[in-house]
Amino acid sequence: MIYLDNAATTKPDEECLRSAEQYLTEYFYNPSALYAEGYTLHKEITKARSEILNTIANDKDFQLIFTSCGTEADNMAVFGGGRRGNVVTTYGEHSAIFSSVNELKERGVEVRFAKLNADGSVNVDSLISLIDEKTSLVTIIHVNNETGAINDVNGIARAVKAKNCRTLFHSDGVQAYGKIPFRMDKNIDMYSISAHKIGGLKGTGALIKRKSLAIRPLICGGGQENGLRSGTENVFGIKMFECAAVKKYSSLERNLAHVRQLNNYIRENIDRELFTVLSAPNASPYILSVVAHGVRGEIILHEADDKGLIIGTGSACSSNDKMRYSRVIFACGVDEKSADGVLRLSFSAETSVDEVKEAVKILNETVEHRRKIME
Repeated sequence: MIYLDNAATTKPDEECLRSAEQYLTEYFYNPSALYAEGYTLHKEITKARSEILNTIANDKDFQLIFTSCGTEADNMAVFGGGRRGNVVTTYGEHSAIFSSVNELKERGVEVRFAKLNADGSVNVDSLISLIDEKTSLVTIIHVNNETGAINDVNGIARAVKAKNCRTLFHSDGVQAYGKIPFRMDKNIDMYSISAHKIGGLKGTGALIKRKSLAIRPLICGGGQENGLRSGTENVFGIKMFECAAVKKYSSLERNLAHVRQLNNYIRENIDRELFTVLSAPNASPYILSVVAHGVRGEIILHEADDKGLIIGTGSACSSNDKMRYSRVIFACGVDEKSADGVLRLSFSAETSVDEVKEAVKILNETVEHRRKIME
């Protein structure tokens, strides 16, 4: 089976799984307990926190809060930072942000949506024009999860602060973390990451926030995570996250070059009579969106699956939405007819060239055959 839906989730890293297994089977104690074994686990969590944080930020200015997932981290940022005035975002955000800001709207907070460029990146001029003295939060995705468009979130954060220094800036970095070179600028207040996008486990994520920023917890209870996220810590998942993060950042540039080769192969060999490439050349190479001409993406997805190729038609977290077509794709200016044929191919460092060659063959043959049937 060829798996090209890594933007939805990645296969857990076997080396990290073996390394962390002891925290599931042997060192299963509660890290909040007062006995020595519990305190030892507490120190392991502290070590993991530092290792993950230091991959993209410094522990002098920032702190990391472990969560159950990237969605929870996004929710913490939105509901912690957008409690008044207005919030500025885009229609290109992950559903974790889009649904959260719409809940803010129900609570009386005004929500403003900046325009997208054709590749799915934010139109910065549009964004800045929406910020005023009442803007409490701006939240912009780092790497668009459907087109792979990369937003310069450090630069955007600086521009936001120049317009209103009191406005908080958050970015969903789930599709960027562990994949593209990046260090957090001091103008970014909050940044969300997730373990299962980089070979860690589902059920583990984190919100990185500026140390001096005070936010209210979403989950109250025993006071774990410095009182910001209560609940007994998932030590096994956290240690898997640590291992996966360290491993990804030790080979970041090598992985990036390999994945770019895979992405370029598809761009060069997919039949342009049958497909149009949506993702821009400067997008994250880990995500490649294409449009099949005259054939529904869902049909191609199922037929490709029957032939041993797993792909996506967009964000897996949006698959339960009532809308037939992706709001993100529409916001990029894609018409309804083209939106019906959108496919998302997403890679990992473990994806091979041979797998990509076979994937292109399957896609070209599937769409060509389907179009002949429809003639």
